[in-house]
Amino acid sequence: MATVTITTKGKVIIPKEIRDYLNLDIGSKVDFVIDENGTVKLIPLNVPVQTLSGILYRPAMKSATLEEMEVAIQKCASDWS
Repeated sequence: MATVTITTKGKVIIPKEIRDYLNLDIGSKVDFVIDENGTVKLIPLNVPVQTLSGILYRPAMKSATLEEMEVAIQKCASDWS
């Protein structure tokens, strides 16, 4: 467990071990969440695009063509107008 000190400006330095574990780098964003038990959690908001690959895949799903995507975009745009 790492212990850190809060500066007079309210800043803390996240220990390297934690930064490495969460894949945090310069410019990374994090969120602080208080859960239902009152525990404060640090949530990294840096999700590499590679980890998103395939998350919407469904075995029976047919891939849309570019033309189908264009039609869907136009329909959405007209629905918002």
